Amino acid sequence: MLAYEKIGRLLFKLSVPAIIGMMVHGLYNLVDTIFVGRFTGTLGIGGITIAFPIQMIMLGIGMTIGIGGASLVSRRMGEKDREGASLTLGNAVFLSLISGVICMVAGLIFMKPLLHLFGATGTLMPYAEAYIKVILLGSPAITFSMVASSAARAEGNAKVAMNTMLIGAILNILLDPVFIVFLKKGVQGAAIATVLSIIASCIFLLRYYLGGKSEIKFGMRHMRLAGNVVRQIFSVGVSDFARTAAMSLTSALFNNILRGLGGELPIATFGVIFRVISFVFMPMVGIAQGAQPILGFNFGAKQFNRVKKSFRLANWSATVISIIGFLIFFIFPTPILRIFSNDPELIAMGKDAMRMLVIGLPLVGYQNIGTSLFQAIGKAKPAVFLALSRQVLFLIPMVIILSRVFGLMGVWISFPAADLVSFVVTLTMVHHEMRRLTRKHEQQKAQIA
Repeated sequence: MLAYEKIGRLLFKLSVPAIIGMMVHGLYNLVDTIFVGRFTGTLGIGGITIAFPIQMIMLGIGMTIGIGGASLVSRRMGEKDREGASLTLGNAVFLSLISGVICMVAGLIFMKPLLHLFGATGTLMPYAEAYIKVILLGSPAITFSMVASSAARAEGNAKVAMNTMLIGAILNILLDPVFIVFLKKGVQGAAIATVLSIIASCIFLLRYYLGGKSEIKFGMRHMRLAGNVVRQIFSVGVSDFARTAAMSLTSALFNNILRGLGGELPIATFGVIFRVISFVFMPMVGIAQGAQPILGFNFGAKQFNRVKKSFRLANWSATVISIIGFLIFFIFPTPILRIFSNDPELIAMGKDAMRMLVIGLPLVGYQNIGTSLFQAIGKAKPAVFLALSRQVLFLIPMVIILSRVFGLMGVWISFPAADLVSFVVTLTMVHHEMRRLTRKHEQQKAQIA
């Protein structure tokens, strides 16, 4: 299929489940923000924005173990070593539970210093504490669900991974009004709804593995840690932790800069806009995930022309989505913001901020697919460089410099500035790689002739 099926049909087959899964996953934070904004107010949004970097670190740990474990599970399944795949899953699950407990204990002990470090003001601290305390208590479930769903995807059962996220998202949408509105739990209610929905996803995954539906066996004997397995899990997954940790630190930096430029209002405004724009990234990430096996397989098979065709189609698909997102956000910022809040000050500030933030959005699709190209063909260094370039290497220096020169406006314009520089760098690196692939393709044709 990867070698001969039409690229368009192939990309559609592989991308759609990933897009659905990513967008559903994005609904967690989006729905929480809507209910918190509507029924708790601007300070509630500010509180969960402050807590978000801590949540990102937990997700990063789950992704590290999940992606590292999934990679090893896939290879063991390909080698027809089912016992090795089972041992990998058991090790990954054990690591996820241990890391979840460590996150919970360390987070609860150092909660106040961390929240202050991530930009909490005296007014926002109670809201941030109420939210993150519940999330921390649910951290073992968060890390387990990420690892177990990644393993299901690794054995070729993408529907299980997708259904896991669907169950969580739908339940979260149903529980938010119960805890936030009817039980009047505020931001704490949003966190309770999130954790309960993740626990439901965990139960679904446990039934899948323990009910014999998976080709991978899962039992207590598989949870004994094997040094070689643990090393391979972390060696593969560490780049994803670096990227997620970098995003967490970037969010913390923004919160602190915004705290100094206006306090609670700009923090809440940034929190809403960040979540909305992040939602548009989900289908682009889904396309990148769908394109990766096509790019990687055909590169390994030396079908370089199919690599180029796959890249072009994935790039155009992601760029179209980014342009649509840009047009919606640029034309309708006020109606979008009203979904989250009735605060006239937040809407007034957010309207202009959103328009500035999304100016570079049409360029982001290319940057995402460019990163995936290097990941797929096994060039780790350029892949890691591009993955970190926009969020860390370019955005952080720009926001520090521009915020000092232009104040609050400098924070908003740092995003399109980083997008532009990142696009130029990605374009240069991809163009060089495409020329190399073209030369290889021409050499192949000459040898056949």
